[in-house]
Amino acid sequence: MRENIFGFTIATGGAARLVFGYDSYGNTCGQRNEQIEGVRLSGLDQTDKKYVFFLDPCNIDIVQRKIKSMALCVSVCPDEELKTYQDLKRFAVHNGSELCSYELAGHKYPSLPERFDKCPKLPVPPSKSLPVFNRCTPVDISCYAKFAEAVVTFVSDNSVLHRLIAGVMASKVIIVGLCLLALVLSMILMVIIRYISAVLVWIFTATVVLGSLGELTSCLSWAYFLARVILLLLMLFMRKRVALTIALFHVAGKVFIHLPLLTLQPFCTFLALLLFWFYWSLVLLFLGTTGNPVQNEETGLTEFRLTGPLQYMTWYHAVGLIWISEFILACQQMTVAGAVVTYYFTRDKNKLPVTPILSSSLRLMRYHLGTVAKGSFIITLVKIPRLFLMYVHNQLKGKENACARCMLKTCICCLWCLEKCLNYLNQNAYAATAINSTSFCTSARDAFVILVENALRVAAINAVGDFVLFLGKILIVTSTAFAGVLLLNYQRDYAEWVLPLIIVCLFAFLVAHCFLSMFEIVVDVLFLCFAIDTKYNDGTPGREFYMDKALMVSYAKIWYTGGI
Repeated sequence: MRENIFGFTIATGGAARLVFGYDSYGNTCGQRNEQIEGVRLSGLDQTDKKYVFFLDPCNIDIVQRKIKSMALCVSVCPDEELKTYQDLKRFAVHNGSELCSYELAGHKYPSLPERFDKCPKLPVPPSKSLPVFNRCTPVDISCYAKFAEAVVTFVSDNSVLHRLIAGVMASKVIIVGLCLLALVLSMILMVIIRYISAVLVWIFTATVVLGSLGELTSCLSWAYFLARVILLLLMLFMRKRVALTIALFHVAGKVFIHLPLLTLQPFCTFLALLLFWFYWSLVLLFLGTTGNPVQNEETGLTEFRLTGPLQYMTWYHAVGLIWISEFILACQQMTVAGAVVTYYFTRDKNKLPVTPILSSSLRLMRYHLGTVAKGSFIITLVKIPRLFLMYVHNQLKGKENACARCMLKTCICCLWCLEKCLNYLNQNAYAATAINSTSFCTSARDAFVILVENALRVAAINAVGDFVLFLGKILIVTSTAFAGVLLLNYQRDYAEWVLPLIIVCLFAFLVAHCFLSMFEIVVDVLFLCFAIDTKYNDGTPGREFYMDKALMVSYAKIWYTGGI
């Protein structure tokens, strides 16, 4: 269906109008045109006029973010400043490019009374054509400053904005270097976290204990104190499950050593998302110039708009953005799950396939695309109402009463929680599909049963594991920020280095989140494999465990101490 939208925009001329441009009478530049009923000066042969020229390029509609000026197809963009109508005449005669409306003769420009309305605003700035889109763009773009300030509302003091931009430009080499540092630190952390996970876990335990003791002395709130005590008791009761979490982190580190191509998955997914978003944006632009010619009542210019049922095509396109984005992310989860399942259930790690990641990707494309499509569609069905309610909440901000605001926020929060739960269930369903090669619904049911049977283990892994990964993100961001402060310290004015440092920290957090989320997926898949392994095997001859020795030691401790 998405290809149908793309084909529709090409068949109806929307793509050609975007690329080649069109004038205010509905003529596409650089080609022959058919007459549009009711539109004068339409149906012209513009084969030799390949460039779009705006009579007043600085007449910009801030709200609609578009140029309100009349547009014409011309053969040559003016490369020099034209100050008088005599200059317009000279340019038309020498270059064969008439810059006034088509019905005006070029050699009569200075004497025609219509020149004030149908000729470009003087002086005409020098311009050059864009490489692809064939629009005559002023060389001096200072007239777009107000437009840029309206789109990017920053501060009222432009000098601050200029200093910030200057700081970014002066530090661009350092910014790139720090971003690469964050990338390297994230990749290193994914390998060494197996060695420091125990330390991070006990930091978490100590934090809970000290926090509970602190509340005991202060007694600020009995309810909060009771919650802390309950959490402390749960930590003591589930200390064996915490040991299981440490073992899973240890094995996950081994997975990345045996399957180093897993570290490239965030890059592949990001590249796939970028390509899709570029395609989606391109089709959206095509849709903006697709449809029936309509005369703007305010300006009298001809525009192309989707009418009737076709006007909802943009909404369909927006739904596609959410669904396909979720589909790409789900493909990553399924690919990783397939590779990790292959690793776990291969007893002799020396006999692993040469490229488990590639094998998993091929299995996904051959057998499991329907599973991934169904899972991502379920997420889309929950995400769309949440986004719609968020839009309504923003539109009604300050207008709705307290009760309506509370209900909206409650619904948004509930949908967000439901989306997170379904995401977690989907991820485990993909792992179950990779193990059993069953359909999505069957895999989701099996995964749900396994998770319920191991509820305490799941709680320990999610609570402790999320905290460890959060500490990992903080470690990467703070290390990158510290290096940034040392490298940017030579700039005295804080306004010149604060924005580069913020950019670096945001990039570091994004990179750390992508890589450690990959680590989290591996841990979750390993746990599901471990749960299935312990459910159907008991270590006796013929039913040997597949698990790693570290997991076997942790499982033995839980088993012999009567743990669940």
